[in-house]
Amino acid sequence: MDKPPSLKPLYWVGSSKRDLRSLPGPVEDLFGYALYLAQEGKKHEQAKPLQGFGSAGVLEVVEDWDRSTYRAVYTVRFEGAVFVLHMFQKKSKRGAATPKADIDLIRERLKVAEQFAKEISR
Repeated sequence: MDKPPSLKPLYWVGSSKRDLRSLPGPVEDLFGYALYLAQEGKKHEQAKPLQGFGSAGVLEVVEDWDRSTYRAVYTVRFEGAVFVLHMFQKKSKRGAATPKADIDLIRERLKVAEQFAKEISR
């Protein structure tokens, strides 16, 4: 019999868990599945590196549902864990770019995740 895969722990930074639960059901399900795959060490087909964060260590999943766009941002940059950084509905009407306020929040939460990753790896 095959052994079930061991999952990396999932850590929620800031309000990300509450924000996920406030999204429409189908969006919440898709983002939840993407995070589960990340815990398995895999990548959802809709997950792409978030622009401006260097390598593929910070990923974004974008889902259009009911004429709105939703985004989930998480990082697999730190060994042995997945950190959920931000979940939000994109409201900007100016193209596909992530609004600066959201990018700033993601950067701030990434620093929190980095500090926490250092503490749990001791």
